Amino acid sequence: MAKTSTENVSTVSYPPKAKVGLALGSGSARGWAHIGVIRALVDAGIEIEYVAGTSIGALVGAAFALNKMDVLEDFARQLDWKQIVSFLDFIFPKSGLIDGKRITDFFRSHVHDINIEEMSLRYCAVATDLVTGSEVVLNQGDLIEAIRASISIPGIFAPVNKSDSFLVDGGLVNPVPVSVARDMGADYVIAVNLNHSITDERSTKSIQAVTSSMIDQIGKSTRQKSGLGQALSGRLNEFNSPALSQVSQWMRSNPAPSIFDVLTTSINIMEVQVTTTGLAANPPDLLIQPKLRDIRFLEFHRAEEAIAEGYREAMIQIEEEWKYVVKRTGTRIKC
Repeated sequence: MAKTSTENVSTVSYPPKAKVGLALGSGSARGWAHIGVIRALVDAGIEIEYVAGTSIGALVGAAFALNKMDVLEDFARQLDWKQIVSFLDFIFPKSGLIDGKRITDFFRSHVHDINIEEMSLRYCAVATDLVTGSEVVLNQGDLIEAIRASISIPGIFAPVNKSDSFLVDGGLVNPVPVSVARDMGADYVIAVNLNHSITDERSTKSIQAVTSSMIDQIGKSTRQKSGLGQALSGRLNEFNSPALSQVSQWMRSNPAPSIFDVLTTSINIMEVQVTTTGLAANPPDLLIQPKLRDIRFLEFHRAEEAIAEGYREAMIQIEEEWKYVVKRTGTRIKC
């Protein structure tokens, strides 16, 4: 039986002599929890050498690799619905509802053009080739383009055309890229799964509440910024009638999910299954699963909740892992 008293055990850093990789999973607005997780890892004295990110994980991972976590956290905490909608450049639906140029321009305004191979920390973003269905690991070339490809949720964002391929969200094939982090050279992988239990007990009322708020904001933004929106608004005003009023009331009272909910919930269901299979085939050394099922696709304004939950759950799992190592090996952890 291993001794665990501090008088009789050696003291080492943890993980001992390991090249630590961080696998940050997909999860749209739930992704702000990655900020809290990273804060917890830093506070625990765990040094990360490799970062692999899928979708929102690619974005937060890039901020970490660029030493811009403070900037990203400040931005996330001050987001509100109006600002969120300002990034959504709606287009005539061909390959997606949102073009993504505003988001790309915003990234470039805060991060000078840099190639991934020039970053001080080893980093990659995971995307999916829409034609072949294969995983694409973006570990060289323009960083912003890689992030934009990785966050391109099918049906929502237009795909990114790169080298004659159309790239979309990496969550379709590798929602929690543990295997990618190991391929980068990590021999100890900490993974963050944002999709744990998110498909359980979904509330139609809560979906409708988010949808209504989103529709209101999108409507205001469209009327203010889009000539097409102004024209449509004018036409609707011309046909203002009791019948139209009834239709409007029905649309607001009907509990059916919006197109965003249909697309994203469908992807969530698929990603949960892919994640379960992927983690079974490629288990991480430490798995962190914040409880985030109440945070929906576009609720980026709830960063404070997500960050706090990410930190809380990460600290719990770190402490549990340390206890396990001490019990198994009789090694006291230095952090």
